[in-house]
Amino acid sequence: MASLMEELFTALNSEKEIYEKLIPISEKKTEILVKGDLKELEAVTQEEQLLVDKAIALGKEREGVIANISVVLNKDASTLDLGNLAGLLGKQPEEKQKLAELHDSLKAIMKRLISINEKNKNLIENSLEMIEFNMNFIQSTRMSPGVNNYDRNASSRYQSGYSPGAFDAKQ
Repeated sequence: MASLMEELFTALNSEKEIYEKLIPISEKKTEILVKGDLKELEAVTQEEQLLVDKAIALGKEREGVIANISVVLNKDASTLDLGNLAGLLGKQPEEKQKLAELHDSLKAIMKRLISINEKNKNLIENSLEMIEFNMNFIQSTRMSPGVNNYDRNASSRYQSGYSPGAFDAKQ
């Protein structure tokens, strides 16, 4: 059981390091979204994706270790999370304390990441709304009804109902 706990601590510490690296990247992403620099956004997103891929791999490793611990403890792996596991380590106060600290630390980091990512999501949604608005405006000016004027020879001349760059306040 001791070696399984060491594997768990190693996996959790590695996950914590990756999530700590993601925080400044996500904050940088916020600044880039505000600036609207697409090339820099692409580079940061690729960097972020590499770290997320590592975190996913470590998460699977952690789940495997917890599954092994659940077999040793004769518990259901689906109900065994870090909080429950810390509660089961009553006879091992040092490991219980270490696990509780890691759990609290990871929880705080994840809350911060969720907050930053929510802000980024809102910025992206606002940008998409603005793009959609601009596209609708451009389409409405191109498809605006023209005014047909006929001259004496009954030939039609098309005249745009709007001047270029005009905004139709009725829409």
